[in-house]
Amino acid sequence: MPPEKGVKAATFHLLLDTAMALINGDGHIPSVAEVALRCKVSRATAYRYFPSRSALITAVIDSSLGPVRSLSSDDPDGRARVHELFTQTFPRFKEFEPQLRAAAQLSMEQWALERSGQLDEVPYRRGHRIRILEHAIAPLTLKPAMRDRLHKALSVVYGIEPFVILKDIWGLPDREIEGIALWMADALIEAALRQGQAAPRRKRALQDAA
Repeated sequence: MPPEKGVKAATFHLLLDTAMALINGDGHIPSVAEVALRCKVSRATAYRYFPSRSALITAVIDSSLGPVRSLSSDDPDGRARVHELFTQTFPRFKEFEPQLRAAAQLSMEQWALERSGQLDEVPYRRGHRIRILEHAIAPLTLKPAMRDRLHKALSVVYGIEPFVILKDIWGLPDREIEGIALWMADALIEAALRQGQAAPRRKRALQDAA
């Protein structure tokens, strides 16, 4: 947990804000030493707060997506919850796009280094979307296997990855990207609900035929 007040809190936020600005500037992932130099603090001090690039990027993404990660809805309609989540999240993808791209870049870079046995830092781990989506689809009435499938499918369309694909490959504007993401989410929810209801109907049809 980051320090809440005093000199430690001020130093933490100075380092974090500087890292955010560096990433926003040209998209590259700064080293902890680079952030320390820009802040004019010692490397030893910076490493006490952020012992690795992974720790630094974790703090950057926590800051970028904090409100989304703490989003909690009492809406009894699962589809409405998913809509709320997407409409709250995609504007932040636009606002913090360089930081989110940097996190995805670091994750892929470290995967390659880990695979070749050259990774020398604790890897940056992603996965908050699992918990976030679990809360969003909680009200949907689905069998466990179908709920699990929908949960995993939504994790593919909710995140920076579809944003990057639709922007870089298709050249779409942010608003259209959000609309397509919502359309995909709706289609997945509709398919899950339809298939979840199809099995009982087939079973009744077989019973009637017998």
